[in-house]
Amino acid sequence: MRKTAVITGASSGIGAATARRLAAEGFNVVLAARRRDRLDDLAQEISENVPGAGRVVAVTLDVTDQASVDALADALDSCHVLVNNAGGAVGLEPVAQADPADWQTMYDTNVLGLLRVTKALLPKLVAGGAGHVVNITSLAAHVAYEGGAGYNAAKYAAYAVNEVMRLELVAEPVRVTEVAPGLVKTEEFSLVRFKGDEAKAAKPYEGVPEPLVADDVADCVAWAVTRPAHVNIDRIDVQPRVQAAPYKLHRV
Repeated sequence: MRKTAVITGASSGIGAATARRLAAEGFNVVLAARRRDRLDDLAQEISENVPGAGRVVAVTLDVTDQASVDALADALDSCHVLVNNAGGAVGLEPVAQADPADWQTMYDTNVLGLLRVTKALLPKLVAGGAGHVVNITSLAAHVAYEGGAGYNAAKYAAYAVNEVMRLELVAEPVRVTEVAPGLVKTEEFSLVRFKGDEAKAAKPYEGVPEPLVADDVADCVAWAVTRPAHVNIDRIDVQPRVQAAPYKLHRV
């Protein structure tokens, strides 16, 4: 029997790459995000181009909306893997100039969104007998940097939730893994952070010879969820070789 993996934020970047990779690993995949047109295109792409792909389902999901999350849970017969990928950064202002609305957006998606989806799907993860929750956080969840306070705070909170879940679910047949990437070059993360300013969005990657790409993070997720059921990978920190900290990058 194929297992089912639900990926939030699946319409682009790490989420889309993870969906492709888990389909290739033999999972049925549920693509969940707000932009249904992108999800439908991705579902067709996976079905047509990924050898051995199982069932691919697109579900419109807004992790900040409880009714939307409940509808996702109601639509699923089973869930064996949940990848909490929906989230993101908004702004790079210091605390003195920070916009509370940006912080609210980051907390609603990165933390409360993670809570809503995990809570809704946890009964199915337990019922499957070998569930796995993978929380995509960030290097920002563990190392503070100037201008990152809002994103740091949200991802530190997601990290804390991940740690608490490991404690609370230790007697249940559910594994919990955190994947914390460093600099990943995707088509949208930086553009969203800088609210569509393409020049600012390109700056973090300037001179970086080989940043991570979404497939690198998807590879980490796939490795973690395909270990034997008694093996829990607590946390994967993954950075490009040229990065030593959020603020320490080799540029050429």
